[in-house]
Amino acid sequence: METSRRTILAAAAAAGLTVAATGTSHAAAHGRTPAKELFGKLADGTKVYRWTLANGGTRLKVLSYGGIVQSLELPDRHGRYTNVSLGFDNLDDYLTATTFFGALIGRYGNRIAKGRFTLDGKTHQLSVNDGENSLHGGAKGFDKRVWDVEPFANSSDVGLHLHYTSTDGEMGYPGTLRVTVTYTLTAHGDWRIDYTATTDKATVVNLTNHTYYNLAGEGSGGIYGHELALAAARFTPPEAGLIPTGEPAKVAGTPFDFRRAKTVGRDIRAGHEQLVTAKGFDHNWVLDKGITDRPEPCATLRDPESGRTLEIATTEPGVQFYSGNFLDGTLTGPSGRTYRQGDGLCLETQHFPDSPNQPSFPSTVLRPGETYRSSTAHTFSAR
Repeated sequence: METSRRTILAAAAAAGLTVAATGTSHAAAHGRTPAKELFGKLADGTKVYRWTLANGGTRLKVLSYGGIVQSLELPDRHGRYTNVSLGFDNLDDYLTATTFFGALIGRYGNRIAKGRFTLDGKTHQLSVNDGENSLHGGAKGFDKRVWDVEPFANSSDVGLHLHYTSTDGEMGYPGTLRVTVTYTLTAHGDWRIDYTATTDKATVVNLTNHTYYNLAGEGSGGIYGHELALAAARFTPPEAGLIPTGEPAKVAGTPFDFRRAKTVGRDIRAGHEQLVTAKGFDHNWVLDKGITDRPEPCATLRDPESGRTLEIATTEPGVQFYSGNFLDGTLTGPSGRTYRQGDGLCLETQHFPDSPNQPSFPSTVLRPGETYRSSTAHTFSAR
């Protein structure tokens, strides 16, 4: 049974969260305007702030550094709250870690082979930071930039507009790219991400968010018992370096078939060559729905013990499911517990890896006069 509205209201009140409800006054629905506090400073003295959003029984904490989701608090089936995202309680760890915990990813989410692509007859060499490849925008991608943050609150929603301008040539990408990412918490506690971008030169763009989820709670252990469903009959198998071959493969009869919900760990050690290559799941699923104008359902994740459930809908044609394969016990979260392999997972909505070098994949090219748009919605419940 899903957690009742009354249970969420009571638990949220006890946790100091705001729950907007139908018929509440304009002021009451606002709750408090997103709260701002100093989180730390960069070496050059730049201040990094943490913003706290609370609405609909959900609390989200976001850093101006990297647009990082530092904490996501949700109730279980009994109304008990915990943080379900992996991360750190201090800025220094975010500055040195290479895990992309909770970050906004750009200009290009995922990998580009040899950090190189050709557009309109010109070859562009990107920052290489993953072997011989470029990963998540290069050595200093959007995850390592300080974003301008503009809070908002209306009669039902609260949120943040995050703005960043990536200059022509940054990390090797052509064109000055002006980006706005909006995080919204709705009156029902849903979390929506809306991305827009414009450019003054032809370029490639693929934006996403890299939150690591553990619906049992940050620091609680592994996610192999989580149940996952993906609405995808195909995936894009990669070769060495996790660069796709360019030929999607059917999931039927393989460990990659999540069309019916199954536990993450059921087949993860099945010995399939793709699982050996990636040390687990770290693959792009080709969503059956394709590119859509509005977010459509693509993934469901559930922790049977707590009942917490995450449903994802997106406009994107793909989702990268990463099972936390490279967490190695060297990082410690806010709980004081170390993160080991499989202690969190990512579901990154996206266009496909290496699309600029794969003519058969959906295009990621953005030209002057066009607007890049992408939206992903996260719906939370406790069953």
